[in-house]
Amino acid sequence: MSKKLMKSGLVVSVMTLISRVLGLARDVVVARLMGDGAAADVFFFANKIPNFLRRLFAEGAFAQAFIPVLTEVHHLDDKKALREFVARVSGTLGAIVFIVSLIGVIASPVLAALFGAGWFIDYLNDEPAGDKFTLASTMLKITFPYLAFISLTGLSGAILNTLNKFAVAAFTPVLLNVCIIGLAVYLAPGMEQPAFALAWGVFLGGIVQLGFQLPFLYRAGLLVKPKWGWHDDNVVKVRKLMIPALFGVSVGQLNLLFDTFIASFLVTGSISWLYYSDRLLEFPLGLFGIAIATVILPTLSRNHVTKDPKSFAGNMDWAVRMVSVLGLPAAVGLAFMAEPILTVIFQRGAFTADTARFASYSLTAYAFGLWFFMLVKVFAPGFYSRQDTKTPVKFGIWCMAANMVFNVIFAIPYGYIGLAIATSLSAALNAGLLYGRLHQIGIYTLSGQTLLFLGRVIIACSVMAAVILYFDKGDEFYTLDLLPQIYHVARTIGAAVLVFAVVMMGLGTRPGHFRSTGS
Repeated sequence: MSKKLMKSGLVVSVMTLISRVLGLARDVVVARLMGDGAAADVFFFANKIPNFLRRLFAEGAFAQAFIPVLTEVHHLDDKKALREFVARVSGTLGAIVFIVSLIGVIASPVLAALFGAGWFIDYLNDEPAGDKFTLASTMLKITFPYLAFISLTGLSGAILNTLNKFAVAAFTPVLLNVCIIGLAVYLAPGMEQPAFALAWGVFLGGIVQLGFQLPFLYRAGLLVKPKWGWHDDNVVKVRKLMIPALFGVSVGQLNLLFDTFIASFLVTGSISWLYYSDRLLEFPLGLFGIAIATVILPTLSRNHVTKDPKSFAGNMDWAVRMVSVLGLPAAVGLAFMAEPILTVIFQRGAFTADTARFASYSLTAYAFGLWFFMLVKVFAPGFYSRQDTKTPVKFGIWCMAANMVFNVIFAIPYGYIGLAIATSLSAALNAGLLYGRLHQIGIYTLSGQTLLFLGRVIIACSVMAAVILYFDKGDEFYTLDLLPQIYHVARTIGAAVLVFAVVMMGLGTRPGHFRSTGS
C-alpha cells in the first residue's frame, strides 16, 4: 500500500500541478484585465458564493460523508448494489443542487445584499460604491448555476477516487481554467464590462468539467440513470454523516464569507488583495495538502472497514510527514518572497506595483497558516474515514467563533491583513484540536520517527530562510526589468530548495522516511 499511496499521491500532485499552473495563468489574465479595481472585487465576490456552496455539496461535506459509505458498499463486491447506490445518490444530490441553484439565481440581489452589506448600504445611500451591489447582483445570476454542474462533477470524482482512478478528478479543474482564460481572451475585449466574460467562463467551465468525467464513469460501469432516493438506507447514512459534515466544512467557508463581508466595508481593492494572495497560497495547498488528503481518505476508510488500526496509524503518519516536508518549506518561501513572487507573476496591465505590495502583506500572513491548513486536511479524514463527522464539526464551530474574535482583534488595526492573520490563527487552532482528540482517544499519535523528521524539517527550513534573505536584493529588485526579475526569483527558489534538500539529507533523512508503514 505504501507504493500505491506514493503513486496515487504523485498522480494527483502532477495533475493538480497542471491545474494550478493553468490557474495561475488564469489569474494572470484576470489581473491584467482588471487588477484590483471595483469590477475585480465584484467578480471575485460573485465567484466566491457559489464556490462556498460547491465546497459543501461537492468536494467538501458530501465527499467526506459519501466516500466512506461508498467504500463500504464497494467492499461488498456487489456490482448491482453499487450501481443502485450511485443512482440513488446522484438523483438525490442532483435534485437538491438544481433547486438550490435556481433559488440562488432568483435571490441573487438578496445574496449580494447579505454578503456585500457594505456595497448594499452604499447603494441605498446613492454612493459611488453602490454600483458594486448592482453589478454583483447581475453577475451572481451567471455564476450561481455553476454550483449544480460542479456538485455532480464532485460526485463523479468521488466515485472515481474510490475506485483508485485519481487522475481524472485531479485533472478536471484544468478545464475550468481553460474556459475562463479562453473567454477572457476572446470574449472580454468586445464587452463593455469584461468581468461578465469571466462569469460566463465560470458557467461554461461547470458544464465542460461534468461532461469530461461522464465517459470515465461509463467505462467504470457506473454511469447510471439518477433516481430519487431520499429514504434509501445508504443514502440515509450519507445524509446523517453529511449533516454534521456540512457544519464542519462550512466553518472554514463561512469564515471566508465573513472575511468578504468585512472587506466590503474596507477600501476598494481589499477583496482583490486577499484573492490574489489566497490564490498563491492555494497553489501549494492544492498541490500538496489537498492531493495527499484526496488519496488518504479512501485508504483510511479501507483500513477502518478491514479493522486494521496499525495500518490506519501508519498511513496517517505518512500523510503528516509528506505535508510537513512539502508544506513547511513552501510556507517559508511564500512568507519571505511574497512581494517578488507576486510582482513576477501578476504585475502587468491593471495589476500595478502597489497591488503587488498590498497583496504581499496578506500573503505573508496567510503563509504562516499554510502548514496548519494542510494538517487539517490530513487530521480531518482520520475522523471522516471512521464515519465520525461530529468531532470535526464541534472543533470547527469553536474555530469559527475564535476566527470572528481574531477578526475583531486584528482587522480593526490592520484591515484586510488582519483578516488573513485571523484565518491563519484559526487554522492553527483547528489543527491542534483535531490532533489532540485523535491522540486522546488512541486513534493516532505522532510516532517518534515522525517527530524526529519534523525536527529535521524545521532546521532545514531555518537554513532555507537564511539563504532567501542572503539573496534578497531589497528595493533594487523592483527597478529590474521582467526577465532579470524572473531570473532572480528562480535562482533564489532554486538555491533555497537545493539547500533544504542538502540539509535534510545531512541530518539523516532517507527514502524510507517517505514510505508508509500502513497497508
